[in-house]
Amino acid sequence: MRKTLFAFFLSISLLAPTATFAQAVKITAAEKKIADEITAAQLSSYLHFVASDAMGGRDTPSQGLDVTAEFLKINLQRWGFKGAGDNGTFFQKIALRRDGVNAAETFVTVGGQKFEYGEDLVRVSGTTTGTLSPKIVYAGNGWMIKSKNLDPYAGIDVKDKIIAVFGEGQVGGRGLVPLPAGVTQADLTGTRGTDWADVVTYAREKGAAGVMVLSSNFLNDNWEAITQNFGRSRTVVDKLTPTTPATPAGPAAPAQPTVFIASRKLTNAIFAGEAGNPTAGATNSFDVNKAFSVSISLKPETVYTQNVVALWEGSDPVLKNEMVAIGAHYDHVGTNPNALGEDKIWNGADDDGSGTVAVLAIAEALAKAKVRPKRSVLFVWHAGEEKGLWGAEYFNKFPTVNIKNVIAQLNIDMIGRSLDPAKVIKCGPGVRRCNEELSKANEIYVIGSEMMSSTLGAITKGTNDAYLKLEYNYKYDDPKDPNRFFFRSDHYHYAVNGIPITFWFDGVHEDYHQPEDHPDKIDYQKMEKVTRTIFLTMWELTDLKERPKIDKQLPPELTQR
Repeated sequence: MRKTLFAFFLSISLLAPTATFAQAVKITAAEKKIADEITAAQLSSYLHFVASDAMGGRDTPSQGLDVTAEFLKINLQRWGFKGAGDNGTFFQKIALRRDGVNAAETFVTVGGQKFEYGEDLVRVSGTTTGTLSPKIVYAGNGWMIKSKNLDPYAGIDVKDKIIAVFGEGQVGGRGLVPLPAGVTQADLTGTRGTDWADVVTYAREKGAAGVMVLSSNFLNDNWEAITQNFGRSRTVVDKLTPTTPATPAGPAAPAQPTVFIASRKLTNAIFAGEAGNPTAGATNSFDVNKAFSVSISLKPETVYTQNVVALWEGSDPVLKNEMVAIGAHYDHVGTNPNALGEDKIWNGADDDGSGTVAVLAIAEALAKAKVRPKRSVLFVWHAGEEKGLWGAEYFNKFPTVNIKNVIAQLNIDMIGRSLDPAKVIKCGPGVRRCNEELSKANEIYVIGSEMMSSTLGAITKGTNDAYLKLEYNYKYDDPKDPNRFFFRSDHYHYAVNGIPITFWFDGVHEDYHQPEDHPDKIDYQKMEKVTRTIFLTMWELTDLKERPKIDKQLPPELTQR
């Protein structure tokens, strides 16, 4: 993938100061000896536990995730770490509100024909319950962007109606209804809801009853994955969900419009005999005349999950008040009993069991060292990354430490797989599982290290150059990266909180978000090299005389998900 001219000139402008600083990074024999405590055998042992079937895929929330948290806590306790979560414990508890769907009482009727929950529709979000009989309005892909003169509802009254939009998104990817063709993140200027709005935001602003995402070829071909990702009980983080309480002068805030996905069968039934038909890329809008009703029954409950938070105190009486944060997400996507084939568990060995145990091995190496770094080291294992970066957002908005004293955050998310040159699967139209972008055995993608701080970028590069000389690939630093990897892991919430970050990532492979992501497919020698290098990067940051200066603004494309 070629970089844009912007990214090219950015890299050229940074080359001289980075290279100069890189020459100054010296890794001592004593530091290398500490890093040598991190071994492939150790990483393999930990990962075979964390990514075992017994953990059930570590969904958020789940018993398997809780057991993994206890495993982390037990090791941290015996190594002498301080709990840095709630009230000095190792856990930062997160309350979740789960709206379980009563499938027997949730269905759609079209012209008197009933369509069952799970088979023909799945709920994505919303708080509406009961039976509604709204009209349907087709609205292209539903985005409003004033700078592009896009307004799918122009001249149409959508209040109390269901907005039908054409979905071309990817499960676990860039959204069910991505930006229209020819529109980029840079076009989303001004105020959300006024100058531009995504489908759900605009439907809510216009008083719509709900949004129905119609089945595209992609959604139809991946209906099983759709039901796995959206068909189960919907869970949200209570304190991250905006609400408007009732006041003495008025009623409580109205229910949020329901968003649901329609199967191909349901889509065809709705539009059969209508004057218009939904098509990919369409911008036209029209009313649908079918008799339509939707019944939604929810079963709300409160459940809990946790971030795991620990502190290794530094040795310098002043600098120890500052922290280098290092983290990974320890959740994955769980178990699907209705999955095709014998394997029902998404073990998540690479995603992100590899990062989880790499951070644990770094903690163990610190504990075994005969000297302490000058600054403190903050360890955070985040929950709910797969659900929308929940744990990282929660920690940054409700930190259990003085987060302004965090000088940098190092994020490890997928570092365990290597491309086999004899087994390259090319990406392309109709190819749902490919691996050609997976990094090689001595290569790793590094994202974000130079986006906010030249010093952090120099330390990241210089440590590697002075140590194992891995091939650091910066291709995903392109602000216009179509994969949007910068947005897709925990470091994002630290970056927008003003903390410079570096993210290590091996690339997407054929087992990404599949049940075949097993620990026996991990390249443990590569994991060892990458983890040791990250450990020494962290060590160099802890010993800096001054915290890395933030001397750059995040590109505008990277400031809002």
